[in-house]
Amino acid sequence: MMGPPAHYSIDVLLHLNATYGQQWIGQGGPVLWPARSPDLTCLDYFLWGYVKSLVYEIPVDSAEDLVARIAAAAGKVRDTPGIFANVRSSMRGKCEACIMARGRNFEHLL
Repeated sequence: MMGPPAHYSIDVLLHLNATYGQQWIGQGGPVLWPARSPDLTCLDYFLWGYVKSLVYEIPVDSAEDLVARIAAAAGKVRDTPGIFANVRSSMRGKCEACIMARGRNFEHLL
């Protein structure tokens, strides 16, 4: 597993149940769902790969060069018109493919 586990406590679960009833998705919730589903995470399926491709387009010379490239890549993401609209549109297709596959592996449907 990459990154920290999803946080949840009884207080959070009680709040979500009180606020959303049986209509929320999350670990420990009424709708079973993994704590982290990389196939449906915009950061995993788009952003990290895109930033990495920009940063490592040519070999990195130093730690300072790496930091500068990361900042430049983040700026490019921020300044690209419509980039997040495209991500949202792609996300919808991934969700529909997940539903068609009944939650199983769906990469082959994309």
